[in-house]
Amino acid sequence: MAPIWLWLHARHIKTERHRIRFSIPLLQYQIIRHLTMTSNIEISPPQWSDQLEIDYAELGTRLEGLVPCLEWPMHLPWIDAILRLKEQRGAVIMAHSYQSPEIFHGVADVTGDSLSLAQAAASCSAELIVICGVYFMAETAKILAPDRTVLIPDLHAGCSLASSITAADVRRLRAMHPGVPVVSYVNTTADVKAESDACCTSANALQVVEAMGSKKVIFIPDRFLGAYVAAQTNVELVLWNGTCEVHEIFTAQQMRHARERFNAKLIAHPECSPEVLAEADFVGSTSAMSQWLEKVKPDRVALITECSMADNLRTKFPQIEFVQPCNLCPHMKQITLPNIFNCLRDLRHEVTVPADVASRARRALDRMLQVGRQDRV
Repeated sequence: MAPIWLWLHARHIKTERHRIRFSIPLLQYQIIRHLTMTSNIEISPPQWSDQLEIDYAELGTRLEGLVPCLEWPMHLPWIDAILRLKEQRGAVIMAHSYQSPEIFHGVADVTGDSLSLAQAAASCSAELIVICGVYFMAETAKILAPDRTVLIPDLHAGCSLASSITAADVRRLRAMHPGVPVVSYVNTTADVKAESDACCTSANALQVVEAMGSKKVIFIPDRFLGAYVAAQTNVELVLWNGTCEVHEIFTAQQMRHARERFNAKLIAHPECSPEVLAEADFVGSTSAMSQWLEKVKPDRVALITECSMADNLRTKFPQIEFVQPCNLCPHMKQITLPNIFNCLRDLRHEVTVPADVASRARRALDRMLQVGRQDRV
């Protein structure tokens, strides 16, 4: 039977929270018991004290409404312990925009989309980097910062796009289309990046494709992002049948419902289907969504993307009402405060990339970074 604090930590599991009763001493006992069983170095475990609510009052106010009040006393000891241990280790924590608010706002030093995290990793001076995201992001960080130690709190934080294509698939595509350059979305494994001529993110996919100087480009693996790019360029794209499991399930009907019922502006990520994008008021990358909100300042908006994105933007745009026809990424939610702490404590789950793969993948990533951010807002 899982301890009560572990039950409550999984925000994506629906529970009748108001019917669960616990005391702070019980919570503290469960935390200490858990760490006593797993700790192998002398590091102070998370400890509850009333002083934490005072020390983190500003953070608590900022996250009010984003983190359930029942969970906040649970998160505080972990946040405090992670911040202390992070300083002790000299570590930098990088968190993707799809991370839960207690991670994104509570412990991260660097936050943003895939391109932001890649740029940060390439210029990071810290010896230890913890990636609060999915595995391909940790691989990317290691490739761009080969002399740094890169950790990921959970090795099972995967990605449906990254698992949809292999290096052998890329070689077969090249054989079918001799001489045609390959652009791979950053949501791919290091092995796939190594077989590519360039990488891209949703913030610069169009510009990377056109920078290849070819009338035809193999674009992998996201067919929806590929279709979105193809509609804006004269370059012929050869697409792969990959999709993001979070974005592919949005429908045009949901979009129309959000607009009609809530009178909301609709902004969608280009990993959604063409039918969904056709209903949107704006289509853009994770970072471009924030820029659009800053520029337009709508009264009410629906973000057609991962749920935590809207949660994390609420603190930046308190005057905007967010309605959420959103979907959770089960892979991003593998990252939790306890496994971030364990990762730092034990230096566990170090990410490595074979040197020959890393050198070839680095060339593809460098081309992406040379193009940089090209969001159109």
